[in-house]
Amino acid sequence: MKKKLVSILLCVSMVSAMVAGCGSSSSDEKKEDTKTEDTEKKDDAKEDDASGEDTLFAQAMAQVDEDFAPLPKKDSGVKLAAIESTLANSFWVTMQEGYEDTAKEYGVDIDVQATDSDTDTAGQLNILENMLVKDYAAIAVSPLTGDCLISGIVKANQDEVPIITTGNEVDADALKEAGGSLTGMITVDFKSQGEMGAQYIIDNNKSDSKKVAVIAGNEGGTQADARRDGAKEAFEAAGYDVVAVEQCDFDVQKAYDAATAIIEANPDLAGIACGNDDMALGVVKALQEKDMKDQVMVVGVDFTEEAKAAIEDGTYDATVAMSPYLMGREAVIMMLKALEGQEVTSIGDSTPMALVNADNVAEMSDWH
Repeated sequence: MKKKLVSILLCVSMVSAMVAGCGSSSSDEKKEDTKTEDTEKKDDAKEDDASGEDTLFAQAMAQVDEDFAPLPKKDSGVKLAAIESTLANSFWVTMQEGYEDTAKEYGVDIDVQATDSDTDTAGQLNILENMLVKDYAAIAVSPLTGDCLISGIVKANQDEVPIITTGNEVDADALKEAGGSLTGMITVDFKSQGEMGAQYIIDNNKSDSKKVAVIAGNEGGTQADARRDGAKEAFEAAGYDVVAVEQCDFDVQKAYDAATAIIEANPDLAGIACGNDDMALGVVKALQEKDMKDQVMVVGVDFTEEAKAAIEDGTYDATVAMSPYLMGREAVIMMLKALEGQEVTSIGDSTPMALVNADNVAEMSDWH
């Protein structure tokens, strides 16, 4: 299913690029025609957004519902819970909206809680343990690391509370050894996200330099390690020199500091692949202060609102979009299906992703 959605989004990207490449004209009449067409397209887009039909996001949400069929019954009134990472990152705020909107649609309650930071593993386990003494029917978790929630998941199994993972994964071998299991998993191909970002830099590098760097998230985190390894391996396969790989814990300031040191040591750097948009924008700031942004390409992951604005104003090169909103929706539906006795272990990944840059960012205006 994800491949179908990626194809849709990439087709939009190619069409946008073709339109941009073919739309120039010295004729005033043609310019006026183009303006009229652009205005009509914007009006059509607004109508689509208002109706909720035919936009890329509406298509993606419809596809998710189709993939999760048969959908659970509504208005069961059960109480669900979910655990995220810090809400200081807009990615997790959007996922929370997906959880809460879908719970409301299905007539159930959901309690969404988050850690204070992306590295607060003890705090995340504490949230899960506290949830287990309450009467939640099922719990969705996005583990900060592969092993930080294992003891809590084992306790949930003992209490017969369904547990699903959303995006980030649990170390399967360690969980099995501890005597635990998951009810279901919503998986994401995080390694491909790292590869896509690095490949964009490779394909669009206009400099003679092949020096690049990777700014990664928290070591041990499923998404952080996979994005880091995907980017590094893609660069190396293309013959690029990866001069630095820095673990910056998804922290803007740490990414800014790391980028400052990297570009001072490597003034001929060609690009930096980052594990998320927050870190990438910290890198952009460091490059701007050194007056090097035009020289060094920066790509991240998540397509947050801040990233979208930066791409639109030309300060940020590209990001790999996914949909935290749809991940929250999928998790609610999966929990409800599990509570009905439906088998959910084979659902897997229905979360789309695509490379977003200046050519296609307008087509992604409703994406979240």
